[in-house]
Amino acid sequence: MTNLTAPAPIARIRSPLWFAWRRFLSNKAAVVGGATLAVLILMAIFAPIITPYNPEAQSFLTEALAFPSAQHWFGVDNLGRDFYSRIVYGSRVSLTIGFTAALFSLLVGIPLGALAGYFGGRTDWVIMRIIEIFSVVPPLLAALLLGAITRGGYGTIVFIAALFGWVQVCLLVRAQVKSFREKEFVRAAQALGASPWYIIRRHLIPNSISPIIIGFVLAIPLAMMLEASLSFLGVGVPPPTPTWGQMINEGIDFMFFYWHLAVFPTAALAITVLATSLFGDGLRDALDPTLKGR
Repeated sequence: MTNLTAPAPIARIRSPLWFAWRRFLSNKAAVVGGATLAVLILMAIFAPIITPYNPEAQSFLTEALAFPSAQHWFGVDNLGRDFYSRIVYGSRVSLTIGFTAALFSLLVGIPLGALAGYFGGRTDWVIMRIIEIFSVVPPLLAALLLGAITRGGYGTIVFIAALFGWVQVCLLVRAQVKSFREKEFVRAAQALGASPWYIIRRHLIPNSISPIIIGFVLAIPLAMMLEASLSFLGVGVPPPTPTWGQMINEGIDFMFFYWHLAVFPTAALAITVLATSLFGDGLRDALDPTLKGR
């Protein structure tokens, strides 16, 4: 009788994204941050559905400065507006500015980082000197100056945040491209007569997707903090549009008697920035374990 040996099972090949996903799930802080950020994004999208009142309507003047209650979960502000509705709508401003500014940071940081990393030499020297200039200029002081000149607004804050947010993206892409430019696939493309722009566009930037994602996520909380700081100082998004920085500024005057006017917008901003930072850090460690702990 012939002994038939069962064939050995074929090892399942796992993709790099599978291992990155497993590393991300093992980071509990990152998972909590990502889940919190997802809830905040859904809250901003469905704000008209989950808020009972118009955030700009002064419908409760007779209840001005009322404390949290069953009717007004976060109380009423000094102008008779439902504070819960204003907090929820304030998330729209912060998240919109954060994501938009981060996107513009990519549009500047990716090409500059790719050029510096691929060409090196004088190109790299010039771009690094530009980065040093932006690194030594305090973003808040520059933002205050530009905000005072332009009187704030969405466009101004996005421009200012992107103006300083591209630096981190540029450095991440530069390091990745620099490590790839001597690889075999780049040398093969050069030998076939491919232009530097073709190599950067078709080979180097697609292989730098991990630092690009990391730079995008980490730029979001920086933009949100800048918006809140400018709104707090009175040169951000103009009222009556609700923003957390603006609400914190207004609530400071009533802090000792009506604590809810300062506590709730401060907590909302802190939770959003912390959740985005934890998610970004976890994403960085998952996509590039060599950066862990830096």
